Amino acid sequence: MQPEATLNQLKAALPNGQLPASYGVYFKNTLVALCHALEDHILDASQGAPAEEKPLVLVTFQQGKWYLQEAERYWELAQSSQQVAIAAVAESGFAEHRTSQLGNVSLVNITTDDSLTCEWNLIILAPGYAAMLLCHELDEAEYRGGPPLVDIERKFYGLWTFDRVQVEQAAQILIDRWQPYDAALVETLQACRDRISSIPHHASVDLSGVVSRIVNYLQSSQQQIVTVGRQTRELWELEGQALRLNRNLAANKLQAFLRMAQRVDENDPTNTMASLQVSALAETLGQVLDLPTLRLRRLRLAGLLFRIGLAEAPSEVFTHTWEELDAASEVFWRERNLIGAQLLAAMSELEPISVIVRHQLERWNGSGKPDGLKGEATSLEARILGLVAYFQELTEPRAIACP
Repeated sequence: MQPEATLNQLKAALPNGQLPASYGVYFKNTLVALCHALEDHILDASQGAPAEEKPLVLVTFQQGKWYLQEAERYWELAQSSQQVAIAAVAESGFAEHRTSQLGNVSLVNITTDDSLTCEWNLIILAPGYAAMLLCHELDEAEYRGGPPLVDIERKFYGLWTFDRVQVEQAAQILIDRWQPYDAALVETLQACRDRISSIPHHASVDLSGVVSRIVNYLQSSQQQIVTVGRQTRELWELEGQALRLNRNLAANKLQAFLRMAQRVDENDPTNTMASLQVSALAETLGQVLDLPTLRLRRLRLAGLLFRIGLAEAPSEVFTHTWEELDAASEVFWRERNLIGAQLLAAMSELEPISVIVRHQLERWNGSGKPDGLKGEATSLEARILGLVAYFQELTEPRAIACP
């Protein structure tokens, strides 16, 4: 990867040169799912919004043919954006499509020797939220056994994040990289970026909807892998492809769930470390009880995700005591384990975790929920999680710790 690559410049600009935890190697089909989820969030978030609340969208498509495949989609996105700027190598038909004729859509025709031709970027900066996907395709020499023969096996270094500071920094880097191509456009984009960045925004933004969409899109992409591949190769070759791609997709679906759980903690002003503390305490107790390694890993993950059922709960759940909750908030709190288990059930690999989360509110005497299990009918992991979560809640100032 060249030093001027957007990923490298972002890394150099961040404190301690640390890219977000999502940084890794992604298959192309994973990136398509992530891109479409983030793009569709633009359509949802901008419905009925005034122009000044719509986002600035910066995109690089490597080659014009990739843009042409998405051009109709970007016609819709342009209606929901302040400004859309798309960079790619110019090809036949690139500038003639109707999307390119819109007043708020600009094309940047990059040269073939620019390292941007190796990048696939989507940056979304709005007053109410920020999101991005930054990617750089692997060089041919980095593929073991040579470059892939199937398009979906192309690989990219990349990351995705909702961190506003990082998104603003990446937007600045990309705008600066377009300066040699169109100084007037860069001036327009810079003004738009600065205007959006200057608008006060809430420190905590509910992104559970887009995270859920990411999980669903990744799930759909996963289900299509073998179906598409079987048309191009022998079955035994395909199984290896599907396995590699499934691992990549599973990692990103899990990351989406963890991000959702992190948002729950961020929305709770009196218990911002709940998932980390519960996970650590549960794992420690599991070690004391000499649980096998696999069960310890599941218990640790269940601890990180034990509050995911509160991802879309109203803020009152985190700021009021049990007695102060209204009926709607009370439902979220009482059914948090069921909601969480249902969310996790979308990912078959997390079925054991879903079961632990579902039964964390069972009680030894059978008075718990949802199934009224007694004694050892509740798994040891679920009993540990329920005990630790209850204890951890009691140590916090609000001490809501109710059933």
